[in-house]
Amino acid sequence: MTPERAPRIAVGPERDPRFERAVTGGGGVPCGLEETPDALVWTAGRQGFPEVLPASVRWVQLPSAGVEYWLSQGVVKAHPRVTWTSAAAAYSTTVAEHALLLLLAGVRALPAHLAATSWTPESLAPVVGTLRGATVGIIGAGGVGRALIPMLAALGARALAVTRSGRPVPGAIETFPVERIDEIWPLADHFVISATATLDVEQLVGATELAAMKSTAWVVNVARGDLVDTDALVAALRSGAIGGAGLDVTDPEPLPEDHPLWTLPNAVITPHDANPPPLRIPAYLEHVIENVTRFASGLVPIGVVDPSAGY
Repeated sequence: MTPERAPRIAVGPERDPRFERAVTGGGGVPCGLEETPDALVWTAGRQGFPEVLPASVRWVQLPSAGVEYWLSQGVVKAHPRVTWTSAAAAYSTTVAEHALLLLLAGVRALPAHLAATSWTPESLAPVVGTLRGATVGIIGAGGVGRALIPMLAALGARALAVTRSGRPVPGAIETFPVERIDEIWPLADHFVISATATLDVEQLVGATELAAMKSTAWVVNVARGDLVDTDALVAALRSGAIGGAGLDVTDPEPLPEDHPLWTLPNAVITPHDANPPPLRIPAYLEHVIENVTRFASGLVPIGVVDPSAGY
């Protein structure tokens, strides 16, 4: 790219005016896929993505935070000359905020209070705790985990982090590589699972891990439902082996209406809504502007996908 020429950037699958304005705002020129674009900003889901990209395309911006599908289907591998970027950085704060909501709801015994029909503290007798002075294990401290750490710090909580490499995470009192993940379960008071595919672990939390946690621990999952053994989680919630669970994702998903998780008083469930459209679209538009600006300036865009690492 030369400074004299603004990049031509297609928006697909449809030429959404909002995203074309974002392209313009970043210094690009909106165009169609048939007009020899330098890049493609994709705004929809997995269906409809072009099987063959124009040979002129050198960068593709994907709208999702996770790129497992795009990698597993060979879409990224099929275009080795193209730089691919995810939108993970755009949504980190929103999802971290939701994780904090679920954690606070559990620690402060919100489910019991919401279920109450009288003003009688003795009849409720919930275990009400605080995040002040607590240690929260963040399993998969990527964008969401790193956004969550200062939120926890503002409430007086410390963070332990688990990452693939074990390199220190800013704000965490200690960072563990995934090979040492078993050490964290008895150490932290609560856990937030924000891992995608980056830890190379099929299932992070099962019966063994739940048994190693404190009996007051709350487990929050805003990553993928299959990272937690649902049957083991239900058993732990029923027996009081852990304090509770806050789930924005479940396995299976959507959660069937007759699933026991719905009836457990120490489970808080939201319908995979940590990043709802009213918040997601404006955040993605800002992300597009930033990355188009970088692309037009010859800089590396944010969120470059590393096929060998899986994210």
